[in-house]
Amino acid sequence: MWAMRLLVTGGAGFIGANFVHATVRERPDVQVSVLDSLTYAGSRESLVPVAEDVRLIEGDVTDAALVSALVSEADAVVHFAAETHVDNALADPAPFVHTNVVGTFTVLEAVRRHDVRLHHVSTDEVYGDLPLDAADRFTESTPYHPSSPYSSTKAAADLLVRAWVRSYGVAATISNCSNNYGPYQHVEKFIPRQITNILTGRRPKLYGRGANVRDWIHVDDHNSAVWRILTDGTLGRTYLIGAEGERDNLTVMRTILRLMGRSEDDFDHVTDRAGHDLRYAIDPSALYQELGWRPGHTDFEQGLRATIDWYEANESWWGPLKNAVEATYAGRGQ
Repeated sequence: MWAMRLLVTGGAGFIGANFVHATVRERPDVQVSVLDSLTYAGSRESLVPVAEDVRLIEGDVTDAALVSALVSEADAVVHFAAETHVDNALADPAPFVHTNVVGTFTVLEAVRRHDVRLHHVSTDEVYGDLPLDAADRFTESTPYHPSSPYSSTKAAADLLVRAWVRSYGVAATISNCSNNYGPYQHVEKFIPRQITNILTGRRPKLYGRGANVRDWIHVDDHNSAVWRILTDGTLGRTYLIGAEGERDNLTVMRTILRLMGRSEDDFDHVTDRAGHDLRYAIDPSALYQELGWRPGHTDFEQGLRATIDWYEANESWWGPLKNAVEATYAGRGQ
């Protein structure tokens, strides 16, 4: 049987590691290589359960010689590698330009040179935000209007992919996904930060009033959609991935507290993020109708309960990260 050779950039990070786990579990005919710089957001520990089944290469996605060599051995590339944390981007945008823009350019040049299929993973944050009281949602034709150094560098990366498709005929697709949650997410992010605050005896922290709305999707659903696009998507197309799970941050906070046996008001309000986007909402109908994809984790509380269980059982993974993250937030008054 012919085995697909797949290169996953950023495959030791949150979404990428879950993608690699699912691929090993569900697609034994796929040979997986992971390129990851193993900075703070990616770790070998995230790939320990599949270490015998994948090849892990430590390296920078902007290393043109390395990326070209790895792409030359692949049939397809799924490009997750990115700096993603908005607060970090506001504090120091340089790594975001380096990884998100220069890194994507490097991958594009490699797949162009070797004529390899590419799927580029992006975010709904490139579209900016929506009014809290509106009914409209992002579609693939929504104009880009990024508001942070993070989302602007992801928008730049998306535009590079589109240009390489049109100018050079690169065989690529793009997906823009809503907010993910699930195992192996770094404790600097909203949901795991609150869970691990409670587990370590700290009080959870909520930006501002918590009115900001996010469209939540379980990481496994995101990754199943990526596979569907990689195998069946129309080249050159952008697909929006979402599970139609809009909730404001206050509701998510109170749900976590309730599921963990705490009072729903047992948290602190902290200084809001600068330029905090109001609302994200995905219209995934093109993905549903064209590719027949549907999310499997449609019960948010059930998915959140499973995520809490994972963090409770895996303190050895997140524990060494926690104190430094909270010290950084404390320095920002958050």
